[in-house]
Amino acid sequence: MSDPDQSEIREYASPPCFMHELSPEFRGESVRAESWTDVARWRTSERKRLIDERMALSADERRQRSDRLANNLDAAIGKVAGRIVSSYWPFRGEPDLRNWAIRIIERSGRIALPVVIHKGWPLEFRVWSPGDPLERGVWNILVPSRGPAVLPDIVIAPVVGYDEANYRLGHGGGYFDRTLAVMPRKPLKIGVGFTAARIPTIYPQPHDIPMDRIVTD
Repeated sequence: MSDPDQSEIREYASPPCFMHELSPEFRGESVRAESWTDVARWRTSERKRLIDERMALSADERRQRSDRLANNLDAAIGKVAGRIVSSYWPFRGEPDLRNWAIRIIERSGRIALPVVIHKGWPLEFRVWSPGDPLERGVWNILVPSRGPAVLPDIVIAPVVGYDEANYRLGHGGGYFDRTLAVMPRKPLKIGVGFTAARIPTIYPQPHDIPMDRIVTD
């Protein structure tokens, strides 16, 4: 749930020309600063492609894939009793883990949801349980309208795309990277997405923070 800034949501008249010129051995490494514009253009194009593919899935197919992903997520996390798990409210075809979040609570874990307080600020995580009041936040996503802010033990971050080095391509606002960079206690970082979202590299930059693991369907 990242806020695309203006540079990320611009449409381009032609595809970026820089990215295909990189040598294979260079892929996966940080691109020099003067080439950031080319990387940002490529990310915008790739983000649109991946979201369009995800949105094209039928509701039934998305549900089945989400269920498989949830099972794999259980195996990756293990015991949740006494742990705070940050999940999310699905947006633009993201895997729907809402039923999985309820099962975490039933197994004595706690669920927190990320909240955008101000553009450019780190996220705040608020505890949520079924029946707690929700309100429309940024991009019309439901977020807890109140509740204590907490530090999650596990952060589940949805991906638009992900690469072989566990870097995630989000929606473009950098909220998860910004948040993870300042958390005083580092959580287990898990990116979640459908298998088709895998790409060779996102061309990571110094501000990008890799996930500890990626879990898919």
